[in-house]
Amino acid sequence: MSEQTENQVNGSFRDPSGFVFSRSGTLYRQVNACYSQNYDLLMDSGLYARLVKDKLLVAHEEIEDHSERKEQVYRVLKPTRVNFISYPFEWCFGQLKDAALATLGIQQRAMEYGMVLKDASAYNIQFVEGNPLLIDTLSFDRYEEGHPWIAYKQFCQHFLAPLTLMKYCDVRLGQMLRTHLDGIPLDLTSSLLPRKTWLSFPLLTNIHLHARSQIKYASKSRGTRVNGMSRRALMGLIDTLLSAVKRLSWQIKNSTWADYYENTNYEIQALEQKEKLVADFLDLIKPKLVWDLGANTGRFSRIAARRGINTIAFDFDPAAVEINYRECRKNSDTRVLPLVIDLTNPSPGIGWEHRERMSLIDRGPADCAMALALIHHLAIGNNLPLGRIARFLRSICSTLIIEFVPKEDSQVQRLLRSREDIFPQYTPSGFERSFEPFFSIEKKAGISDSSRSLYYMKARP
Repeated sequence: MSEQTENQVNGSFRDPSGFVFSRSGTLYRQVNACYSQNYDLLMDSGLYARLVKDKLLVAHEEIEDHSERKEQVYRVLKPTRVNFISYPFEWCFGQLKDAALATLGIQQRAMEYGMVLKDASAYNIQFVEGNPLLIDTLSFDRYEEGHPWIAYKQFCQHFLAPLTLMKYCDVRLGQMLRTHLDGIPLDLTSSLLPRKTWLSFPLLTNIHLHARSQIKYASKSRGTRVNGMSRRALMGLIDTLLSAVKRLSWQIKNSTWADYYENTNYEIQALEQKEKLVADFLDLIKPKLVWDLGANTGRFSRIAARRGINTIAFDFDPAAVEINYRECRKNSDTRVLPLVIDLTNPSPGIGWEHRERMSLIDRGPADCAMALALIHHLAIGNNLPLGRIARFLRSICSTLIIEFVPKEDSQVQRLLRSREDIFPQYTPSGFERSFEPFFSIEKKAGISDSSRSLYYMKARP
């Protein structure tokens, strides 16, 4: 495995303990020699086995290393691959809360085995088969009595700060994590939170007073000593953070989009036929990974999931995504991953060199994308030309199941009530002409009791 750094994953370069790289499409993690003692303690103490058993850490196997730089490489691991990498700013409230609880649960278990998390980055957590898992095997250090938890500030910025802002201010403030990649600053969080949060002891100490202490020590010299912390005090801190996170909840308020299927103009028979057509098309395509674009609460995502297909369910409405996620948890649905993504402004490549966190397109293409009851929102609601929509969809999928909703449909008429009809190309024939350069139409079927049509398309080379 020579020249490993040439294939190093762009989001894995900050930790001197090791990095992730790819070779022939397979992901590996290099453990550097400087991390050897901590890695051995992780494996020999039983902590690794415990966390894997508890579904809190991604499993790996050690493989033979043929690198020419033996003095730098201690081990090479082949971790279980994650089907889709998601980011904290794409998670709903419930996902971020579960990721926070998983991180604290890992820290508690690590302490039992004489280790501690050296970082608490939300980016180290991924949702695998419905569970939040730590994917960075090199996140552990040996615990030293009297030392503070070095990851405390990071946990508060990555988890506690956005969760409190989402609960007490506006759930959409979770999107601030897209701007603040190292977590939302605590002084900013403190200034935005309402006064009543000062009456909550966990928020007072871990957000407001924590923010003030950061400002205080930032003004002093770099040599300022950090106070020590006994093991008992550290365990008490973790318990306090656990209590704070568990108390946080978000009440879903009325949402037009979360109630979409209750307000749609579909007759029951039409909806059932649409579901059957989607199922038939999926059976023809036989994809391994589906992206459901504009998935709402996941009704059609579950058609794919019931066929054993891993499905990423995108929607821009946090309430719809939250409902979808709670439904997945309730029914132990391990195939659907709901995410908050606005297709008119999808996640870009950000971070160092614009490559540290991948864009949505970089995480594709999916075997199949579904765009159901979506095209009119993009074309008419957002003024996107049909050809540009087709080109974007071609960039993210190999096959496409798409529904065309014509102007006479009541949902389109609702969009046109508040604006001038400047969309002469928005017709069934104009839709097909716009998609023809990018996709071949394999099948087309009308949906009974409606004027809508469903298409199965293949991307052109």
